[in-house]
Amino acid sequence: MVERPYVLLSCGMSIDGYLDNAGGERLLLSNDADFDRVDAVRAGCDAILVGAGTIRQDDPRLLVRSPARRRQREARGLRPTPLKVTVTGRGDLDPTARFFTVGDIDKLVYCASGTLGCARDRLGGVATVIDCGDPIDLTRVVGDLHSRGVGRLMVEGGGRIHTQFLTAGLADELHLVVAPLFVGDSRAPRFVSDGDFPWRGDRRAALAEVRQIGDVALLRYALSRRFDGT
Repeated sequence: MVERPYVLLSCGMSIDGYLDNAGGERLLLSNDADFDRVDAVRAGCDAILVGAGTIRQDDPRLLVRSPARRRQREARGLRPTPLKVTVTGRGDLDPTARFFTVGDIDKLVYCASGTLGCARDRLGGVATVIDCGDPIDLTRVVGDLHSRGVGRLMVEGGGRIHTQFLTAGLADELHLVVAPLFVGDSRAPRFVSDGDFPWRGDRRAALAEVRQIGDVALLRYALSRRFDGT
């Protein structure tokens, strides 16, 4: 079995399981208190991973926002914000996206073998582009991250990436925030898509914590024996 980081999945969704509206203005699924909680979780990780679709749609910065938390990381000999990681089959990401341009931290792009050359031509000046098989093999991704010293990986979506980590059995913990609203539109992106998940039938994920954070609920699940409860 490949050595890999501890993998924590983080997601906010509507009551009916959607990540966003079908189009138009971005749907707010959290609140200030929960944003701060997520920031604290980020600060405790070595790397943050999102899918290429999330970069295209949301243009995230993926930084630790709190100055105090950045200083605490630096006091421990770490960079102020975790390593940024993405996975792409096509490699057609915009090198001017904030994922690449914001934050004094390394960026890693794991790319399908067939588009590796094009991805390196396009992104080699702003990131390290790494071959991860064709089709993309997440086991190779997490194994390579472990070899680079990543001990704790936070996966922030989107739905396709969450589905892949869960169905591959590569997740140790899930933070699922439920917002008090419905989307009600099957065209909208969901938390996960169809797949062969390990937790079904008589095998249930262990609910480790339920917490109210303002008007949202945090459900914390232990997904493997590696769950550390921190």
